Amino acid sequence: MKILHLDTNHELMLNQLNDLGFTNHEDYTSSKEAVEAKISDYDGIILRSRFTIDKPFLDAATNLKFIGRVGAGLENIDCEYAEQKGITLIAAPEGNRNAVGEHALGMLLSLFNKLNKADKEVRHGQWLREANRGIELDGRTVGIIGYGNMGKAFAKKLRGFDVEVLCYDIKEGVGDANAKQVSLEEFQEKVEVVSLHTPQTPLTLGMINTDFINGFKSPFWFINTARGKSVVTQDLVDALKSGKILGAGLDVLEYEKASFETLFSSELPEAFQYLIDSEHVLLTPHVAGWTVESKEKLAQTIVDKIKAKFC
Repeated sequence: MKILHLDTNHELMLNQLNDLGFTNHEDYTSSKEAVEAKISDYDGIILRSRFTIDKPFLDAATNLKFIGRVGAGLENIDCEYAEQKGITLIAAPEGNRNAVGEHALGMLLSLFNKLNKADKEVRHGQWLREANRGIELDGRTVGIIGYGNMGKAFAKKLRGFDVEVLCYDIKEGVGDANAKQVSLEEFQEKVEVVSLHTPQTPLTLGMINTDFINGFKSPFWFINTARGKSVVTQDLVDALKSGKILGAGLDVLEYEKASFETLFSSELPEAFQYLIDSEHVLLTPHVAGWTVESKEKLAQTIVDKIKAKFC
């Protein structure tokens, strides 16, 4: 079987696939059109988020048996059409879930203790102790939306704190010893921290909007290490201004390109400037699952799943 690799990954992937008898070709620079012109030669492709795998591409991939995405989600692939063609879809949420859980916790603790703000002030000669008095996580109720690999990893990180952890998910029966599954009504009634861990689907696009935010009984802190397009940024900004959201840690943004590799897809709106200027917002460039360890784990997960299916 011949595999075309469209993004660089950990070296173990090529090494192990070679050892398993696969023929591996690398193409990290050609245009989508150029790749589409030769994709019929390949049984498998492996990519991160270089470009969208749409119907025309899949129609050209007449011999394709699998698509491996070295990441958690498959939103850059027309999954329904691929499955209609009998193509196996392989993702690796197990590979970076620990990294995402740690990043979400780090963002939350940084916001609670004003670490980013205090660091900047000290670097500018300001020693403002009272202005940087923090709050503690213990005793609070943390809510997780989306209780799959990422949500469960974050809940596991919270076990060392004296907190109540609730989760909300459209699937039933996903709660465990680390988080109690509740209805949306109970979730919005009780939580003081909301951490988003949902995939990008038609149901989650724009789900964090004014109506959803105003459904919460009390002001809350918001963490998003999932997908930027799940949040209506202007509505988030309005909630920050009103105090309904006390602070936000955002690893992902509505304005990201589909490739996740760059931000500036067009002139950015005023709402984004507010996020940049706000002391109550912490921003990172879609790196929650982007650690030295997760790079290796993601690659190994893809190799293991290919081996289990095709060897």
